[in-house]
Amino acid sequence: MNTKPLIGILVGVALAFGCHAAMAATAAEISSDANASLQQLYASVPAAKALGAKAHAILVFPKVTKAGLGIGGQLGEGALLQQGKTVGYYNTAGASIGLQAGAQQFGYAMFFMNANALAQLNKADGFEVGVGPTVVVMDEGAAKTLTTTTAKDDIYAFIFGQKGLMAGIGIQGNKITKITPK
Repeated sequence: MNTKPLIGILVGVALAFGCHAAMAATAAEISSDANASLQQLYASVPAAKALGAKAHAILVFPKVTKAGLGIGGQLGEGALLQQGKTVGYYNTAGASIGLQAGAQQFGYAMFFMNANALAQLNKADGFEVGVGPTVVVMDEGAAKTLTTTTAKDDIYAFIFGQKGLMAGIGIQGNKITKITPK
């Protein structure tokens, strides 16, 4: 009997329960971590700071945990910031299947550049990355050439603080949903 699919499923289930138990931060903790992470991003990526000054709102996930072996998942909690104040709390969750193995933690920030893009975030069934407004994931090279005059897309995302090793390719879905932390 081939046990690889069974092992992958068990890892995915363990990840989902483990990440869920590790989450459950208070509103104050999420807000504090989101603000600190955003300031660290601003210090290391000047383009992010420039976009932040023009953004309608910024959704910051300070720590997202991702792991998998064939089947994987990711989970994290974050805060929506407007004019430097927390106005909402969200989780990000995703599943993937494919050639993958490993675990990592990272953070990401999404800069909503207009009210229409932000309105998509609070749809009743959650915001699916890749459906609706244009999301541009910024890497180091693209960030160096971006200016506030060339920024024309709805949402810009910066990934930061990557730790761990996750290798492989897969089909991935990511959904962001509003939450009420304790």
